[in-house]
Amino acid sequence: MPEPLHALALKHHELLKFAAVGGTAFLVDNTLFYGLKLTILEPKPVTAKIIAVLVATIVSYVLNREWSFRTRGGRERRHEAALFFLVSGVALVLSSAPLWISRYALHLETPEVSLITQEIADFISAQIIGTLIAMVFRFWALRKWVFPDEKAQSGSVDQAA
Repeated sequence: MPEPLHALALKHHELLKFAAVGGTAFLVDNTLFYGLKLTILEPKPVTAKIIAVLVATIVSYVLNREWSFRTRGGRERRHEAALFFLVSGVALVLSSAPLWISRYALHLETPEVSLITQEIADFISAQIIGTLIAMVFRFWALRKWVFPDEKAQSGSVDQAA
């Protein structure tokens, strides 16, 4: 790897790992969302989305804890997990809101629109817009509250003393 690219990768290693975990969670989310939405939860796309996000969130916690942010933290695991799932609950609302708006506020569902329009609107609102909003929120909130940098916190305490 060229040196400037290597230096950039080292500088943003947490973000890159977070993105890889996010990609994995995105695949889990999409697979479950469409698997449920196109079968047993066809009339309930928001319920399908919520279930898919919950499962993807569990996968995300394990991978973020053990890989992305393994050098951060220091909290008791129960406390850390509770904060993670609280942040993820807020992210769940953020990721589901665009789909809810698309379906129920904008009425982008059959018979109001064609099936292809409904499916494109679902994909864009749930899987693109909702995921991007939740991703930005999660990265910020996980670094700030769930997996804080102990060195930065202890450094600020030392400076204050």
